[in-house]
Amino acid sequence: MSTPFEFVPGVTYTDLFAYRSTMHTGRYHLGYAGPMTEPEKGPQGLRRGRGAKERILSAARQLFREQGINSTGIDQLCSVAGVSKRTLYQHFAGKDELIAEDLRRFDPDVLPEVFDRADLTAREQLLAAFDIHAPLCPFIAAAVEIQDPGHPARVLARDYKSAFAARFTDTAREAGATDPEQLGEQLALLLDGASARGRVLNTEAFATAAAIATVLIDNALPAAAVPPSARGGL
Repeated sequence: MSTPFEFVPGVTYTDLFAYRSTMHTGRYHLGYAGPMTEPEKGPQGLRRGRGAKERILSAARQLFREQGINSTGIDQLCSVAGVSKRTLYQHFAGKDELIAEDLRRFDPDVLPEVFDRADLTAREQLLAAFDIHAPLCPFIAAAVEIQDPGHPARVLARDYKSAFAARFTDTAREAGATDPEQLGEQLALLLDGASARGRVLNTEAFATAAAIATVLIDNALPAAAVPPSARGGL
């Protein structure tokens, strides 16, 4: 029997908010899946196999984004994923663990498609973070819906938002900002605000946020770090 392998997709901030349908990029990791076993059949005779966990996570991502965490039940998750409850509980202890795993996979490296781009200057990376057209951030959505501050999803959301501000701060320092910590926090707050406001008003708020970010960034950088074409607005 040939050695079985499993491709496990992970999602970055690119599919964000798919959470952003334009912000989910798939990355694949090759790993040994263990000995072959007879797959269990779920609803409508669908085979469980080793892809069941990914189908469950895919269904959770879709349903949580479209209708909210609290409005999504286990029965519906199983139906959309094409698995039995038994199969779901073989992979996840419960809905709380599923919510946390969904967030954990969302953007583990914090916007690498922006902050790790070698073709952009540090200033350009800061601005590129606002070139996002997405619905409400899933970390914000989870924090709003889940009241318990000790819930694993709330802890993940808090850690992610801290890491996001830190990414801004590190990049602001690289760009030469006089107060990188302040600029990093300002930009993180601005981006989150644009996400929330866009959701509430059902409109595009990122273009306005990008214009504000440009002023904040260029006022925080030494004149030599600002391109001549951008200095007219300072």
